[in-house]
Amino acid sequence: MGFIAKRLAITAITLLLVSIVTFGAFRLIPGDAALLALGIDATEAQIQALREEMGLDRSYPARYFSWLQGLFTGNLGYSTRFMGVPVSQMITERLPVTLTLAALSFILIILISVPVSLFAVKKENSFPCHIINTFTALSISIPGFFLGVLLTWIFGIVFRVFVPGAFVPHSENFIFFLGGLFFPALAIALPNAALVVKFLRTSVFRELRSDYVRTAKSKGSNSSRILRRHVLKNASLPAITLLGMITGEILAGSVVIERVFGIPGMGMLLLASITARDYIMIETIVVYIAFAVIMANTLADIVLRIVDPRISVTEKYSA
Repeated sequence: MGFIAKRLAITAITLLLVSIVTFGAFRLIPGDAALLALGIDATEAQIQALREEMGLDRSYPARYFSWLQGLFTGNLGYSTRFMGVPVSQMITERLPVTLTLAALSFILIILISVPVSLFAVKKENSFPCHIINTFTALSISIPGFFLGVLLTWIFGIVFRVFVPGAFVPHSENFIFFLGGLFFPALAIALPNAALVVKFLRTSVFRELRSDYVRTAKSKGSNSSRILRRHVLKNASLPAITLLGMITGEILAGSVVIERVFGIPGMGMLLLASITARDYIMIETIVVYIAFAVIMANTLADIVLRIVDPRISVTEKYSA
């Protein structure tokens, strides 16, 4: 419990620093959100009235603490781009789409990387292993947006497995909703799965050369049994850390992939808000994404602690 408490304390401090940096960074961007919302034909009185309504006339500390309170209460005010629409409402509508896309991508990464890694270990230096090496290097080198375009062309236009740009909300048909997210999730998952394959396979090979493996073999233990009971457990430790870090790549990749596939998620909303200088919306989305990334890394550390109780917060962050 002490490890979890310390890790959660580090997480809370990190989130606070992220919120401060995010709020401060967007105050350095030139431009007037009130002027952009009303247009160049607005009078000075109209602009000033909207600035007061948006709270832009208050001091930075007052605006920061008001925004921070809104993050916890859900009362974040109104979007300057979508006039009259609460920020919390728009995020609530878009967040399930992005989280489902991220979760589906993560599942695909696990389903692809683990079996492929084990197959590559068992078939070392074989022709299938060389194919896996080539595919891994190719997947890592291809940008996510190009892979999304490629999947759209192959499966959407050539084979017509899905309709490019079509999206079914989860409230209408959840099965079709998941089906529409499969290829976007695959575009995010393939490069990350290739990275996990490369990482996990190297880790397994390193463990197979360890003294305890040679000792177990000398005692007559079966190679498959050694791999399942000992090698995979030790080799999975760095892979778990990598999976926690990949969460950030998944969420960052979803911003681009949502644009490629026309998915109305947080990524599309973020890009539209940046164009309109909708600061409250941008800051809220950035902090929520940062929260998801930090919590994923926190969960990865907790899982590492469960798998290997020797790991401590002090050792991890002093290294």
